[in-house]
Amino acid sequence: MMRLPWFQFKAPTSVAEAARILAGEGPRGMLIAGGTDLLPNMKRRQQTPATLISLNRVEGLKKIANGSGLALGAGLTLTEVVRAGAVREKYRGLYQAAAQVASPHLRNMGTLGGNLCLDTRCNYYNQNEDWREAIGYCMKKEGKTCWVATASKRCLAVSSTDTAPALIALGAKVRLVSSGGERELELASLYNNDGMDYITRKADEILTEVVLPDAAGWKSTYWKLRRRGSFDFPLLGVAVAARAAPDGTLLEARLVLGAVASQPIVATKASEFLVGKKLTDEVIAEAGKLAASRAKPMDNTDLDVYWRKEVVPNYVGYALREIRGDDMSAVRLQTARQLL
Repeated sequence: MMRLPWFQFKAPTSVAEAARILAGEGPRGMLIAGGTDLLPNMKRRQQTPATLISLNRVEGLKKIANGSGLALGAGLTLTEVVRAGAVREKYRGLYQAAAQVASPHLRNMGTLGGNLCLDTRCNYYNQNEDWREAIGYCMKKEGKTCWVATASKRCLAVSSTDTAPALIALGAKVRLVSSGGERELELASLYNNDGMDYITRKADEILTEVVLPDAAGWKSTYWKLRRRGSFDFPLLGVAVAARAAPDGTLLEARLVLGAVASQPIVATKASEFLVGKKLTDEVIAEAGKLAASRAKPMDNTDLDVYWRKEVVPNYVGYALREIRGDDMSAVRLQTARQLL
């Protein structure tokens, strides 16, 4: 049985108090909300904070505020995000992404902020300590070698957040608060393509809010590849948001890939290619090829790495056909095991 290491537990009631404690603890402290990722990592001794600072009692982290767009508190559980009427009606891609995270039990605990800050994953890293010690550890924790690609100078652990690609496609921003102040940045800027240094959030900052722009005229969707219909992390995520003219010509488009690198990848060429075009079968096929050229999956998660790259155009096609207005329910049921 894997047991948690000893730690202190603190439960502040405001963002300011939490930020002061986090700044005071320094590298010894870590934030915890749902704990669905952190606690298993602690049991495997991947992370061993001396102090856990709970955000569950912090006021204001569970708000849903309508304005020109939508503001979502980072402390909202994924279940609460899924059940929010404004998310389901106006930001369909986020609804679909949140609804496919893990299982109902984990969505009841896991939070939006936690999913956005999710640790990167790898078959050589997400093992118990004895297993990792037996191979000499890896670059991400205590070792010097990336066992996925031994010549690599950086960690190739994979970004496995579902909500980040959907929110990036939707043009979301995040608010970060520390004892020294606060800042707002584009969600895409929160991530680095490095499995160790995967997030730009500073050690003393708390992600408090996700801010979405007005969704008027926009359609969005999210498609996820995984072995099972529940529980599993994504092996590929495809998020698309687009705004079209009355005749179907795309005025704006954003296509984002998840789980194919250490950060969500914005498929810039594919997105730019779509603008000014109608979603014909030929346009969709070409966009799929352009998006697939950005996908760099590695052999450190489930299923064959070459097949995972080959299916990128298929999943991009599913997403774009849904944006076009095709009835994709049969394909959705076959791939996701649920209708979304």
